[in-house]
Amino acid sequence: MSVPGSEFRLHRLAALMLAGSLCVGITQAQEATGTGAFVVETEKTTEQEKADKGFELQVLARHLKVYDAADENAVVISGVSRGQILHADLQQGDWFRIPVESASARGFGWVQQGVGEYDDMVLAVSPARAAVQAPLLIGTAEADPLAEGTITRNTLHGQQRSLAPAPVYEGQIAPPDALLPREFVPVPDRWRIMQALDFRFPFFDPYHQNVLKGDLPIAPEHFPEWFFTLGLISDTTYEMRRIPVPVAPQTSGQPGAYNIYGEGEQNTLVQNVVLNLGLTKGNTTFRPPDYEFRFVPVFQYNQSRTEEERLLRIDPRTGYSRTDNFVGVQELFFDKHLRNVSERYDFDSLRIGIQPMQADFRGFLFQDNALGIRLFGTRDNNRWQYNLAWFRRLEKDTNSGLNDLSQRPRDDDVYLFNVYHQDFPRVGFTSQLTAIHNRNRESGADYYDDNGFLVRPAVVGDVRPHDYQVTYLGYSGDGHFGRYGLSTSAYLALGSADGNALAQQKQDIQAWFAAAELSRDFSWIRLRGNFLYASGDKDPFNDTAGGFDAILENPQFAGADTSFFIRQAVPLVGGGGVALSGRNGVLPSLRSSKDKGQSNFVNPGLTLLGVGADFDVLPTLRVLSNISYLRFNETEVLGVLRNQAAPSNELGTDISAGLQWRPLYSQNIVISGSFAALMPGKGMRELYPDEDTVPLYSALFNILLAF
Repeated sequence: MSVPGSEFRLHRLAALMLAGSLCVGITQAQEATGTGAFVVETEKTTEQEKADKGFELQVLARHLKVYDAADENAVVISGVSRGQILHADLQQGDWFRIPVESASARGFGWVQQGVGEYDDMVLAVSPARAAVQAPLLIGTAEADPLAEGTITRNTLHGQQRSLAPAPVYEGQIAPPDALLPREFVPVPDRWRIMQALDFRFPFFDPYHQNVLKGDLPIAPEHFPEWFFTLGLISDTTYEMRRIPVPVAPQTSGQPGAYNIYGEGEQNTLVQNVVLNLGLTKGNTTFRPPDYEFRFVPVFQYNQSRTEEERLLRIDPRTGYSRTDNFVGVQELFFDKHLRNVSERYDFDSLRIGIQPMQADFRGFLFQDNALGIRLFGTRDNNRWQYNLAWFRRLEKDTNSGLNDLSQRPRDDDVYLFNVYHQDFPRVGFTSQLTAIHNRNRESGADYYDDNGFLVRPAVVGDVRPHDYQVTYLGYSGDGHFGRYGLSTSAYLALGSADGNALAQQKQDIQAWFAAAELSRDFSWIRLRGNFLYASGDKDPFNDTAGGFDAILENPQFAGADTSFFIRQAVPLVGGGGVALSGRNGVLPSLRSSKDKGQSNFVNPGLTLLGVGADFDVLPTLRVLSNISYLRFNETEVLGVLRNQAAPSNELGTDISAGLQWRPLYSQNIVISGSFAALMPGKGMRELYPDEDTVPLYSALFNILLAF
């Protein structure tokens, strides 16, 4: 029930309130428009009279054209901008007629309702209010509201008021007009609010909102929780080195070369292009994705050149150089979020397919992209993390080291369980327990790589294929105690091998490994101390194998890529078709190939003692340095393979230095260079006597570009 006269009083009050806002507000006009005048009606108006006044239009688009007829092919006579309020007295379909005025005549113009760039409407249409906008002026001196000087507006009582415009900077989003009839404007896509305001970033900008980086849903109207990520990496490496190499047994390209050791200079160019494609479902701000699909192909071109034959291929007629290219699939998996187990999104997830796995913090034991099934998750607010997985190792391409899906997977299984506990034994340090069982059943047939070399079994002893199984039990830790950083790993390897090429009998595997890095930061300098011990085999002919070997190592330790001994594969010249150490490996495991060969637990073992320092000279420039003393633990097996007395334990001193430059202060562009040399000890000189006077070195240059 209404009180007589209340409708009139309320209507008049609303008009007065609107008039007050008109006195201080400014309606923003579009370029080439003039000053608008406002007429406020204070008389009592019936509902029918309101309807007769037509429509009120709010401009939502950044710019809207005004035509002289309701036709897209008509002449454009003016324009209006986002935020303006227009009065239309007539509608024809999706066209609305609005009054316009020029310096010489009055008339009408037409604006069209439509869909904007982001599927939003360009006009908001509502019944006309009591306050009606005067005709839009065109062709006047005050057409540009952002021009220098003042802007004149008519007030409620016919008085004119001049206001100086606020400074406007290029690229700035215009503030909301004080006369907007709504406080909130509906946005059809909450993910693209900034784009709806015409504030957007180019697609090649990975630092800001980008649909290619999973910042926005790919199709918010149909798939509002599906996100796509694109990663593109170019990794270019050029490397020069000198390592001990043999003279080809059939022939040599060097006239008069009768020595055992040949020219060891080599160079390699490798170009990798990594394409990372990911599709995820779910709001991942606070919780894992519901589903994830990932596909990562790697395209590689490589070119190598040596100065001796039969180093790159078994056939000496192929010469001194080799060019190859390959496409490997490093990741291809499906990830399903099974459940949340706490209100803070502790979870269980299942991942199936080719996926990356690293067994410990530094990659000492197992780091691979293998085919498998992995159950993983967290507990107690992410303090506990676990992995339970089975992996079947894939054959690697011979020259690139990438996964080769054209070949059957290897009969080499890895069963893994590890658990992490953060802040144990104290805050800032993470502890990890690991149990891994490696079951290898590759004794069925000989396997030759693409270059014609026999890699399974290794060409040593009786060259008899064999199987083995070994269980690794380990502890790893990573973190800090006060200002001291500590990273450590220790493993015990227990198992059996049904045969050994040297012992020619079944052996029990009993080996162990320990490594630690202690560091301390002093402002822009980090000092590091490194220690590593891998047990060696004392007697290659007994029934116990005591040399420690990993499944597939890639250690980030003691200089890693900058180190000569870790970076380079050094052949055991005259000791069969095995290498003293594998490429990107620290263990002298005497394998035929780190990627394609079998683990070997009859090896000399290693002790490493080293110091290093990292200098952040500039925010974009880091200098790396490292010195490591290397020593064999047991050398009997080396003497047997070389048919000589056991050499000295002293391997040598590895000295390396490098530069890392990040010009954008990020990982998007990283340029690195390093140089390393191995100063041979007595044992190294006894193994390679002809190399005594020639230094062993490696020089590396790398450019990494990431999007």
